[in-house]
Amino acid sequence: MERVAVLRQLVGEIQAFRDFYERRWCSFDFDGSSIEDDYCCLDLEEKSEIVNMLEANMSPNKRSRSEKSCRILFTIPNLIGTMEQEIWKELPEDLHEAVIARLPIATLFRFRIVCQKWNSLLTSNSFSRHFSEVQLMNPWFYTIVHDGFGFDKVGGAIYDPSLKKWHHLSIPGVYPKMFLSVASAGGLVCLLDLNTRHFYICNPLIKAFKELPPSSARFCSRVVVGMVLTDNATNRSYKVVWLGCNGDYEIYDSVQNSWSRRGSLPQSVKLPLSINFKAQTVCIGSTIYFIRANPDGILRYDVSTGIWKQFIIPLPLHISDHTIAECGGKVMLVGLLSKNAATCVCIWELQKMTLLWKEVDRMPNVSCLEYYGKPVKMSCMGNQGMLMLSLRSIRSNRFITYDLFKKKWEKVPDCTLPINKRKQWIACGTAFYPFPTALP
Repeated sequence: MERVAVLRQLVGEIQAFRDFYERRWCSFDFDGSSIEDDYCCLDLEEKSEIVNMLEANMSPNKRSRSEKSCRILFTIPNLIGTMEQEIWKELPEDLHEAVIARLPIATLFRFRIVCQKWNSLLTSNSFSRHFSEVQLMNPWFYTIVHDGFGFDKVGGAIYDPSLKKWHHLSIPGVYPKMFLSVASAGGLVCLLDLNTRHFYICNPLIKAFKELPPSSARFCSRVVVGMVLTDNATNRSYKVVWLGCNGDYEIYDSVQNSWSRRGSLPQSVKLPLSINFKAQTVCIGSTIYFIRANPDGILRYDVSTGIWKQFIIPLPLHISDHTIAECGGKVMLVGLLSKNAATCVCIWELQKMTLLWKEVDRMPNVSCLEYYGKPVKMSCMGNQGMLMLSLRSIRSNRFITYDLFKKKWEKVPDCTLPINKRKQWIACGTAFYPFPTALP
């Protein structure tokens, strides 16, 4: 029991040094076929630095006699080097899963090639519960990319903002279809086929892919789509809602595997809806938020109660290319603010008491000078805690990320193929959380 207590302390130490390890992973692929472990290239000084940092957190005056006897067994040098089989073979299964759930995503995929049991671990309910207890990391961005010569060669790419690295992948059955990434929830992404008008759900991290049954109602491709998880513990139950400009809407339930409609929009909602179909929705809890115009405001739909509600909220002056986002349960607004010859990206927060937008941040002036006196168009790819913005101007298409929590702006490196370094053009994208346990 004393050894188990020490091992449980080890779980906390691994989680505390998670960011340290993440910075030392350089690349991985999603098949688990090739992974480069940068940690193996650490020199002895760096290894001793880790040991000293860990041992500094343990006061020798507070150690019991049993803990002192186990000190040699559970220090980091023994973890890096040869681990004693007699101890680790008795590691409880729940503790084993808790340790693995707290490691970086790259490490998880490396473990999949160890044995069949570890490969099937990602699909187990117990591991899903442990993984859901881990604090959510920064979202990643799933994008549809092409080679710049049309849409004959279409693919997918994932951007990890913490490592500032692109990962290229292909999902069987998806490409070369004409897809738009229209929504996401947890680790799942919703795609819309522009030709057949069918919806697809995928987890791009593990290449899991599912085609939804055809919708019972006929709709054009100009719809706005929202997605919400109904079982946050496992990421395996979800609902998809599409809304048309004429007020028609339908709801897909993954449990029932069917589409349904609960009623119609309230009479107070003015039809037809003036919707920006390029603007993504926001999901907070079981509620999906849609932005509309004429009049400016927000439509809210609660999937648990089936109730629609409209809020008339005037937009800030001189704003364009705006969309809504979410940060810590708050509804945010991002858009271009243009006045005279100056253009800047601004962030607003919705005040619940007054139902007015309050500016909370804007892009630094040094970055705004690049677009002074030039026509600029902006689109937002991903709006869940972190934004990816596309700023298009004359002979320029720059991508930047903005962390809504840290209020930090960063440039996104070019998306290039790993083989020939050919630049890929980003058509559309959405944010998602890297959940290897989420199944469509």
